[in-house]
Amino acid sequence: MEKTFQRESLEFDVLIVGAGPAGLSAAIQLAQENRSLSIAVLEKGASVGAHILSGAILEPRALNELIPDWSKRNAPVHVAVQEDQFYLLTAKKSFRLPTPITMRNSGNYIISLGRFCQWLGEQAESFGVNVFPGFAAAKVLFDPNGAVIGVQTGDMGLDKEGRPTDSYQPGLNLYAKQTLFAEGCQGSLTEELIRHFNLRKNSDPQTYGIGIKELWKISPEKYKKGLVVHTVGWPLDSKTYGGSFVYHYENNLLAIGLVVGLDYQNPYLDPFKEFQRFKTHPLIRHLLEDGECIGYGARALNEGGFQSIPTLTFPGGMLIGCSAGFLNVGKIKGSHTAMKSGMLAAETLLQTKTLEPAQELKNYSTALKRSWVYKELNRVRNLRPAFRKGLWAGLLYSAFDQFILRGKAPWTFHHQPDYRALKPAKICRKIAYSKPDGKLTFDKLTQVYLTGTQHRENEPCHLWVKNQKVETDITIPVYAAPEQRYCPANVYEIIEKNGKPCLHINASNCIHCKTCDIKDPSQNIRWVVPEGGDGPNYSNL
Repeated sequence: MEKTFQRESLEFDVLIVGAGPAGLSAAIQLAQENRSLSIAVLEKGASVGAHILSGAILEPRALNELIPDWSKRNAPVHVAVQEDQFYLLTAKKSFRLPTPITMRNSGNYIISLGRFCQWLGEQAESFGVNVFPGFAAAKVLFDPNGAVIGVQTGDMGLDKEGRPTDSYQPGLNLYAKQTLFAEGCQGSLTEELIRHFNLRKNSDPQTYGIGIKELWKISPEKYKKGLVVHTVGWPLDSKTYGGSFVYHYENNLLAIGLVVGLDYQNPYLDPFKEFQRFKTHPLIRHLLEDGECIGYGARALNEGGFQSIPTLTFPGGMLIGCSAGFLNVGKIKGSHTAMKSGMLAAETLLQTKTLEPAQELKNYSTALKRSWVYKELNRVRNLRPAFRKGLWAGLLYSAFDQFILRGKAPWTFHHQPDYRALKPAKICRKIAYSKPDGKLTFDKLTQVYLTGTQHRENEPCHLWVKNQKVETDITIPVYAAPEQRYCPANVYEIIEKNGKPCLHINASNCIHCKTCDIKDPSQNIRWVVPEGGDGPNYSNL
């Protein structure tokens, strides 16, 4: 007789999906002002912060509002920015330019966003919030009228075919009067909700970049605590949007990375290898020589800004943080806006006289439009789309927009989906990348090891190819299988099967960057959550 399994259920007043800056700020705001509310935060990483990756520079505005005495509470916010530098790079030279207004960081701090989220999680728990790491929200729960009533966590212990093994544990049904989705960029449930409720009907498509980061321990004589460096130009061509960051963090640590806009055109471009090449520039090489790379990670980030923000509310829930896309691309930071969005959602909940299931709390959108988040994003709304005309046009327009117009242009530029930008391989030049030396530059598998990522080998694949025929007939022959290049973790490779090239997926390498879900030219790959606790285990990133 086949064994049957019963799903357990839990009920809360408020359920928050994602323990990042937005989700935890919402939880803290709620719990500080109403201790009687039952609040739960789900986190798919094995611990809070395990899946968090960012530069990162924190503008403390939202933190000051949320926890004014954060310094006394030992927040890991110690390294104040001392100096900003901005360079234009060519292959061999660097040219110091004035730092753009939006990128000046006086009063800001260089942080590890992962450590910061760990601290936020501790603060939330001290106020009585239930924080549940290792639980991946796999399915949205709807009532008969189509309103959101909670989520179901993923099953554990299924084999590759989706059949229960001896260690099988069914996921939980978690019900709430309001569910806040704070999954970060390209959240799988968020994207489902956007489609289900048609939340983008009045907004542009979201656009994205992929951020690739390493953490280095460098020589003390080369370390300048609090120095922030940004560059544009080489190694990217003038048609490709992107830039680098070099942050002198604490204890001789250097956070270094490259962001590449995912609207790039050439399918032969490999963002990971562009980053490795970037480190060979004379301006950068001398910093890293005699140093040691001790951390690596990658993550997609929202770049669409103001005009790409979807409708934020629906019956039973709200979108907050990077699930909605509040990153300020002009400042190259979004933690402060994510936190504030979570706080505004919490305030909307607190102001609701009677919290009932399936309510649509539209006052959240109104509150956001009255906040400094809205003003910030509105002011820089034209910067990212201006770079569609190339680096030089983008730089010139950005200076005109911010210095002359002060962000008050009477027009708004618009976005197109990133995946549509990719051109057929036959009309693009191949890009030759140098072999890594293992000291300054590395291959993908070497760096994936530093992420600590792990997935059970026998679990169902969390990377769904909708139609293999699309891969063999379109993606491979027309676009030269770009997934093997845009993926920063060597998840996708082309093998020969029955005499024909075929896509092979190494799902256990995945570091949950979500780039494949965004950039695939046929939108034939879908990223879904694996088992709870799987994925990278970032430390100090």
